[in-house]
Amino acid sequence: MHILVTGAAGMIGRKLTARLVKDGRLNGQKIDRLTLIDVVAPDKPSGFTGTLELSASDLSSPGAATTAAADRPDVIFHLAGVVSGEAEIDFEKGYRVNLDGTRALLEAIRAADYKPKVVFTSSIAVFGAPFPSSIPDDFHLTPLTSYGTQKAICELLLADYTRRGFLDGVGIRLPTICVRPGKPNKAASGFFSGIIREPLAGQEALLPVAETVRHTHASPRAAVGFLLHAAGLTRQQLGERINLSMPGVSCTVGEQIEALRRVAGSKVAARIRRVPDELVQRIVSGWAARLDARRARDLGFQAEGRFDDIIRAHIEDELDGKIAN
Repeated sequence: MHILVTGAAGMIGRKLTARLVKDGRLNGQKIDRLTLIDVVAPDKPSGFTGTLELSASDLSSPGAATTAAADRPDVIFHLAGVVSGEAEIDFEKGYRVNLDGTRALLEAIRAADYKPKVVFTSSIAVFGAPFPSSIPDDFHLTPLTSYGTQKAICELLLADYTRRGFLDGVGIRLPTICVRPGKPNKAASGFFSGIIREPLAGQEALLPVAETVRHTHASPRAAVGFLLHAAGLTRQQLGERINLSMPGVSCTVGEQIEALRRVAGSKVAARIRRVPDELVQRIVSGWAARLDARRARDLGFQAEGRFDDIIRAHIEDELDGKIAN
């Protein structure tokens, strides 16, 4: 099996690649070829004995998507994209990367005249307020940001290309992935991770929104599980609606902080400093707070049950079980 991962140098891309290499198989088939692309060349994964291709490539650049699809990968995990805050600040870049790059990839697949499995990472930013108490998959797509609009358009494209038989697509709307390791990025949701990650590492964290803000989260570990599970779903299982919201933990920022206090202690939780940010508050206010993910759960997708579990996953996976006091 040949697998292509776009956005492979990103956090989820790296973790997905490591899991694919560790498992060695996907959907019961041996993985004998991996193609990893991103705007910067992905690092070489250790332990993979099959054919490996690493490429620095922007799918929105002329010919880049055609090259990516030329060898007809069996499964494509399309993770490449500009994050929410950056897409809102840089309008042209957001549309070029998130929309034009995705459309170029879909067109390259159509031109190659074969039918791969395409797993697309969408976002709950495709939904827009006002919301019901819990948002179902079939809630209307009325995004309130450029990022959400780009993802919504790509969902429609993926569904249409699937309907026409050009590919076998599934779009998974990720909740906020938390706790993200490494340095902060330009995602408007980055503070959700920052208020946990930095205090656990002995550093101060800035909180730009009110503690009453409610959101839905899943760990990087769960996100990789979503991607792998999505790749194994059949059209018969998915039916006509191929884009669906993933499960997660719905909680307020205040509840996140209380979970941090339970897991790591009051001294760690005290490292959070409140610094309101108008842009971040405006973006986050238009996001879905609670998702009805019964359909995803019925299809076998799994996430953590409590935010405490998300924190513990970060401590185990990124901190070797150690907390800075």
